[in-house]
Amino acid sequence: MAAPEKRNIVIIGGGIIGCTSAYYLTRHPSYDPSKHSITLLEAGKIAGGASGKAGGLLALWAYPSSLVPLSYGLHKRLSEEHGGEERWGYRAVHCAQVESVGRHLRGPAVEGKTGEAVEGRNEPTGKGDSGREGVSLLKRDARALGKLRAAGVPADLDWVDAEGLRAYDEMGDPSTTAQVHPFQFTTAMAELAAEKGVRIKVGAAVKKINYCSSGDAVESVAYEDKTNGGKIETILATDVVIAAGPWTANVYPTAPISALRAHSVTIRPSRPVSAYALFTQIKLPAGFGKTNESNRGKGNKKSFKAGWGEQVVTPEIYARPHNEVYACGEGDHMVALPKSTDDVEVDESRCQDIVDYCASISDELRDGEVTARQACYLPNVSAGSGHPLVGLTGVKGEVMAAGHTCWGIQNGPGTGKLVGEFVFEGEAKSAKVKGLDPRNVL
Repeated sequence: MAAPEKRNIVIIGGGIIGCTSAYYLTRHPSYDPSKHSITLLEAGKIAGGASGKAGGLLALWAYPSSLVPLSYGLHKRLSEEHGGEERWGYRAVHCAQVESVGRHLRGPAVEGKTGEAVEGRNEPTGKGDSGREGVSLLKRDARALGKLRAAGVPADLDWVDAEGLRAYDEMGDPSTTAQVHPFQFTTAMAELAAEKGVRIKVGAAVKKINYCSSGDAVESVAYEDKTNGGKIETILATDVVIAAGPWTANVYPTAPISALRAHSVTIRPSRPVSAYALFTQIKLPAGFGKTNESNRGKGNKKSFKAGWGEQVVTPEIYARPHNEVYACGEGDHMVALPKSTDDVEVDESRCQDIVDYCASISDELRDGEVTARQACYLPNVSAGSGHPLVGLTGVKGEVMAAGHTCWGIQNGPGTGKLVGEFVFEGEAKSAKVKGLDPRNVL
């Protein structure tokens, strides 16, 4: 369908979906900056939520299958076109499930910060805050390396304790699995969109989408301008893209999207480690934590935790470029979704648990330095198939792109490209995504 002469396109949300939507709208053949204005409204800062604190794993075996191949391929193309290896850490990796028996921690483990690194980039310096180099105290000997090889573990995965490793099952290799640094990727997409004319407004908390009197077309978007004393502003819109992640229901109340809080940490290991993303099952020994191992550094006796019996924990551990390792734990619903990403509450004890789980199976992580302790909220679709909602809502000019769970970074480019097609052509052309149609559940 031909694009109208004038269009005012408003994107709600400055996470990965909003930013890739902005990028691909400006790359669509019908986009004409002299006729089309694009404004992205973000309540906090770009990539302030899950898009800046996720793991950044990309995989052809992710879900939904209707969207994954398109998006995985676009990731590679974006990296080739814009220097993604240097700009946002794009690289192919191995991915595996590992089963290990954790060890009691011996002495202080994983020193480091209690807050986030500057601007969420968590860029390593190669040294700790004290300026000292980190050195692993327990080097692998020939016997340990032999155990790894006997278990079918690749020779270069030498940063997981050989004595405790029980099973290794490869899920993906560099032909099917890759990674990016989420914060760097999301902010790069925003920057590249801005270069093509997108106006990005941060501190703009959307309050309402206004519709025409008949209710069958969008008309404008009202938002609170936090940078101007909370003044309510209204921007005219011919098209609105709802990409507000877990906050989608705040602007579209009937959207069946809930929020799951997730904690994560980044660690600078004691030496560079090989490129593996690991889904772990770690059997902790009885009494793990009895000596306050899981509460070290919290600074008060109330945080002391009684020892556990044996239990299995499942942190995901991803090695990143530039001597950084990301690790996350299970989600929780302990704290309700706050007003914006600026107000997300971090539970230090949950972060420390993740740190200690990692330390129990890796000397390099045990002897490393924590560079960020953080939390975010993931958007989950609680109706239908549970897959993300990508497509038209049934109201003229309104597109929804939300509910991407833990695969938002993976599926961001594909979703953004489809958003461009829905806005300018009225339908998806690059992938068959009828199963993701928001009208199936709205």
